[in-house]
Amino acid sequence: MDKEVEQKEVGTVTSIYQEFEHWDVNKGDKTIHAKRMPGFFRTVKNYTQLALWLPFFLLPYLRWNGKQAILFDIQNRQFHFFNLTVLPQDIWMLSLLLLVLAMTLFAVTSVASRVWCGYFCFQTAWTDWFTWIEDKIEGNPTARRKLEEAPWDFDKIKKKVSKHFIWMVIALFTGISFSVWFVDAYDYWRDLVHLQLPTVGWVVITMFFLGTYILAGLLREQTCFWLCPYARIQGVMSDAQTILPTYDFNRGEPRGKLRRGGEVVAQQGDCIDCFQCVQVCPTGVDIREGQQLGCITCGLCIDACDSIMDKIGKPHGLIRYASLDELEGKPAKKMYQHPRTLVYIGIILIALAGIVYGLTHLGAMTLKVIPERQPLFVTLSDGSIQNKYEFKVLNKTDKDVFVTVAAEGGIKGQVVIGADKPLLTHHGRGTSFTIFVKAPGENIKKEVTPLEFRVQSVDDPTIAAEYSTKFNGPKR
Repeated sequence: MDKEVEQKEVGTVTSIYQEFEHWDVNKGDKTIHAKRMPGFFRTVKNYTQLALWLPFFLLPYLRWNGKQAILFDIQNRQFHFFNLTVLPQDIWMLSLLLLVLAMTLFAVTSVASRVWCGYFCFQTAWTDWFTWIEDKIEGNPTARRKLEEAPWDFDKIKKKVSKHFIWMVIALFTGISFSVWFVDAYDYWRDLVHLQLPTVGWVVITMFFLGTYILAGLLREQTCFWLCPYARIQGVMSDAQTILPTYDFNRGEPRGKLRRGGEVVAQQGDCIDCFQCVQVCPTGVDIREGQQLGCITCGLCIDACDSIMDKIGKPHGLIRYASLDELEGKPAKKMYQHPRTLVYIGIILIALAGIVYGLTHLGAMTLKVIPERQPLFVTLSDGSIQNKYEFKVLNKTDKDVFVTVAAEGGIKGQVVIGADKPLLTHHGRGTSFTIFVKAPGENIKKEVTPLEFRVQSVDDPTIAAEYSTKFNGPKR
């Protein structure tokens, strides 16, 4: 009995070793030179990357009322979006926005896997641009491999230097483009040209230059394999109902080479083992071996396979976007039938509602009034009662504003003291001042009387804010 158990254990260990021996993974020991082929998904990939990342380079130069239209002004703790200014007090809306982006990513992944990686991710986009430049300078994948193995001569040095120089220019411009989201773009360029950037400016541009050049130019797909956390966590967001690029093994197997004259053996599957799907893959995976960590669901293998199917007279779809359950003949669920996707969408809608509410109630000015607690009120020599209030006015505009103070409701005959003249509020930050309200003692009928203060701009009545508080008096 023990001998049988021992033999079973040995057999299990042997099968594990065999599994690892045939486990195909890109370890980075060779450079992936992906073939570029035209097709539907290549076109989608190009346009989606441009739609997302072209504004990254261009929007900071857009001006609005003589200023940068979109500016994350960290130094002054302000975010400018055209006429809208968001201050640190409204940072909760940024938190909701980040929540919306995260939940959208999770929802899309649960339905269509790593669509972000395949079509939008900055690492994917920059690597695609870098390899396009490499293709234009060094030639197609075959030529690039020959160039790598060729001895160093003038032609090789010229091509390598040209390629890396252009990569460095793009990396430098990437660092500059990131920086001008946080400072005025035109001021930044002036300081850069005159080498007068502050220390933090040089640090940021250097980090982005090195990061872009190394990640997109040198590491490439290895960044997706070994550095990106999303590649690891996306596995728990997908299931057998998730739609992703899949190889139809029922139709494709057994695979085999095409006979002379285009003849295909009757019992042979539609896959002719041309390896085009592997050659176009930017991460070098073979989709026919099942789902793998390196697959970024870009769909380029679908374009390659469909082009081959056209040539041999077979229908498209040997490799296509489909769920694993669909390939096994199981009924596919609709998006609304995925419970976790509905949860993601619910969170997104709630967060969006919060953002809309915040933006519609943002206002150009906010007011907070803190009544004096010790003492609650003071009885003056003429018998009148006086309350003290600490005003905190947040001016969200880009100009200093003079405001008037008024009190509504409260006690008959009340008088506001300390605001005889308009008070100055500073732009982009809070301003504090003290206000007193005095009321005749005989007119005070209750211990606590509701009171509402209003501050309003002298020049623009639409810039105003209200705050409800109370007027304290003696017990009656």
